[in-house]
Amino acid sequence: MFNWFISLLVNTVVLMVVAGYYPPFHLEGAGAAFLASVILSIFNLFIKPILVLLTLPVTVLTFGLFLIVINAILLMLTAQVMGDQFDIDGFGAAFLAAIIISILNLLIQNFIIEPMQKKKRSN
Repeated sequence: MFNWFISLLVNTVVLMVVAGYYPPFHLEGAGAAFLASVILSIFNLFIKPILVLLTLPVTVLTFGLFLIVINAILLMLTAQVMGDQFDIDGFGAAFLAAIIISILNLLIQNFIIEPMQKKKRSN
């Protein structure tokens, strides 16, 4: 449960950073970013496995790069659910945002979260 909450906070910060520096990606504020993070995590838990299974041949042929398309679709679905609080200016913007979000999440996870968890375990 604690790891899920940390993941929500990291995603919230990442979404706010992307919204702040990438004009086609609009969020109404920190509350909207947190809500988008919650909705996106629910979609990743329930819808993403189904999409991955349905697109498995394409994902294998593209060596997993099609997962970025799935992430972009889930971002656009999140924006649709949230209405005016979250807006993405088209699929191309969602695709690029999905790449940026994935990279930022990877960097934060590898350079901040994991070292903190290792340090906590060693104490």
